[in-house]
Amino acid sequence: MEIKLPAYFKYTVIILGILLLIWLMQMFKSVLVPLSFAMLFALLLLPVIRDMETKLKLPRPLAILISIVLIILVLGMVIWFLSIQLLSLTSELDTIGSNIGDLVDKVQQFLYRKFGIMPSGKSELVRNAVGGLQDIATTFLGNTISVTTGAIAAFTLVPIFVFCLLYYRDHLQQFMFQFVAKDRRSSMMQTVENIQSVVQSYISGLMIVIVIVSLLNAAGLLLLGVKYAIFFGIFASILTIIPYIGILIGALLPALFTLATTGHLIDAVLVVGVFMFVQFLEGNFITPLIVGSKVSLNPFAAIVALLVGGEIWGAAGMILSIPFIAMLKVIFDSYEPLKPIGFLLADIDEIALKRHGKVTSWFQEIWNGLGRGKKNKDNGKENL
Repeated sequence: MEIKLPAYFKYTVIILGILLLIWLMQMFKSVLVPLSFAMLFALLLLPVIRDMETKLKLPRPLAILISIVLIILVLGMVIWFLSIQLLSLTSELDTIGSNIGDLVDKVQQFLYRKFGIMPSGKSELVRNAVGGLQDIATTFLGNTISVTTGAIAAFTLVPIFVFCLLYYRDHLQQFMFQFVAKDRRSSMMQTVENIQSVVQSYISGLMIVIVIVSLLNAAGLLLLGVKYAIFFGIFASILTIIPYIGILIGALLPALFTLATTGHLIDAVLVVGVFMFVQFLEGNFITPLIVGSKVSLNPFAAIVALLVGGEIWGAAGMILSIPFIAMLKVIFDSYEPLKPIGFLLADIDEIALKRHGKVTSWFQEIWNGLGRGKKNKDNGKENL
C-alpha cells in the first residue's frame, strides 16, 4: 500500500536536505573546491585530448599530461608577471602614504575655507598611520604567504584530479549507466553533452574576454599615463571572473592608486571612466558576441548564485557559482518535474528564442535596423 505524505512534510524534508548539503559542502571544502575546479578544467580540456588521441594518435596519459603542463605554464607566467608588478608596486608605499597625508591636509583646508569646519588635528596622525603602510604591508604579506601556502597545497590536487577524471572518463561513464535504465541512457548522455557544451563555451569564452578586456583596460590606462597600467589592466580583467563585483574592485584599486600618486580627483575619475567604458563594451558587445547565449541565466539568478557561492566557499565559490548554476539549469531543463526551476533561472532572451524561434538583443536590433535602413536607401537609389 502506497503511503501519501503531506505536502508540507515533503517540502520540509527538501529544505532540511538542502541545509544538510550546504553543511557538507562547507565541511569538506578542502576536497570539494579542488575537485570542482578539476571538473571544469577536465570538461574544457576534453575536446583537445580527444583530438590528440584520434588525430595525433597519442596515448591517453601523454595527451592528458601535455594539456595539463600547457595550462600550468600559462597560469604560471601570468602569476609570475603579476607578482613582479605587485612587488614593484609595494616599493612605492612610502610615497603613496605621503601623498595621501598631503591630500588629507588639502581636504581639511578646503572644508575650513568653504564651510568653516575647523581641522580636527588628526592630519599628522593620518600621515603617520598611512606612512606606516610599509610595516602593515609587510605583516599582511607574511600572513598572506601563510594562507597562500595552504591554498597552493590545496590546488596541487587540481592537476591530479584533472588527470584522474580524464583518464578514467570511460569508467565514470559506465558508472553513471549503472543508475539509469537502458532506454534512458541516450537522454542522459545528451544532458551530459549539453553540460559539457555550456562549460566549454563559458570557460573558453571567458578566457578570450579576459584577454580582450585586459588589452582595452591597459590601453586606456596607458593613454591616461597611469603607472603600472598593464598590471592594473590585467588584474581588473581577471577579476571579471567574479560577475558584477569583480569589475568594481578592479576599477577601485587603480582609481585610489592614481588619486594617491597624483593628488588630483579628476585623474581618479578618468580612470573610473575608462573602466566603465570598457565594462560597457564587455557587457553589450564583447561577451554577447563571444560567449553567446550558451550560459543563458538572468541577472537575478546570477547575483543570487554569486552571493550563495561566496557564503559557502568564499572567493572560490564566487568564481564557481556561474558555471555551476548553468550546469544545474541544464539538468533542470532535462528533468520534467524540475523544468519550472529551469524556467525561473532562464534569461528572457532564451524564453523568447523558444517561443518565437529567434532572440535579438538591443544591439542586434540596432544593427539589424541599420542594415534595413541601408537596404532601403540602396533600393531608393535604384528606383531613382
